[in-house]
Amino acid sequence: MARSGAIQFKGNPMTLVGESVEVGKPAPPFTLVYAEGGLQKLTLEDLKGKPTIISVVPSLDTPTCAVQTKTFNQQLGSLGDKINAVTVSRDLPFAQARFCGAEGIKMRAASDYQDHKFGDDYGLTIDELKLLSRAIIVLDANGTVAYFQQVPEVANEPNYDEAIAALQKLV
Repeated sequence: MARSGAIQFKGNPMTLVGESVEVGKPAPPFTLVYAEGGLQKLTLEDLKGKPTIISVVPSLDTPTCAVQTKTFNQQLGSLGDKINAVTVSRDLPFAQARFCGAEGIKMRAASDYQDHKFGDDYGLTIDELKLLSRAIIVLDANGTVAYFQQVPEVANEPNYDEAIAALQKLV
């Protein structure tokens, strides 16, 4: 199912594929890929056991996405291994690793480039661009959605304070 006009990209209405996740419901399963010691899989099951923040961006090669990733990396650093922190985009895992290495990003970056299932199942795929929309998802230790923020204008940054406050309630 497509949701027309749910978000905008530089003022232009866009269509999101699928239904968005809902607070209080289990997160849909996913398999993402990251480049750490070769191509590795990251699943929802891998994240269970700790509260998780998933920062979703269209592409790390854009200024707003870079700022979002750097901001969360900096602000979440003090929580250390009490949480999982993941940035998700459709960039190739190698490009994600290059960006994270160059910027000193410690949070994991994972890609939805292979089957686009994460974006489609979470209602975050921008149909016209085939990229992910900007969103923040916080999961509790059991994989239930505790917080969801869909940024209405893709070119804008998310509400960092609100997302981090939701995560800190679970730690």
